[in-house]
Amino acid sequence: MMTMTDARADRGPLLDVHEVADLLGVPVATLYVWRTRGQGPRGFRLGRHLRYRPSDVDAWIDFQRAADLKGGVR
Repeated sequence: MMTMTDARADRGPLLDVHEVADLLGVPVATLYVWRTRGQGPRGFRLGRHLRYRPSDVDAWIDFQRAADLKGGVR
C-alpha cells in the first residue's frame, strides 16, 4: 500500500513528450503510437498535455533491457 510519503517522493519534475522522445532517441510520433498500443513508457494526461514521470520512464527502460537480455544476442 502506498503512503502519502511514498506518493510525495514520486513527485518531481514531469517530462513532456518531446523530452521523452529525445531521451529515448525516437520520434514523438512513435511515443503516441506506442501509447495507443500500450507498448511505451507509462504516461498520463494532465489536461490536454501528455506527461511522464521520470521514474516510470526509467522503469520502462529497465524492463526493456531485462527483456532483451533474456532473449539473448540477436
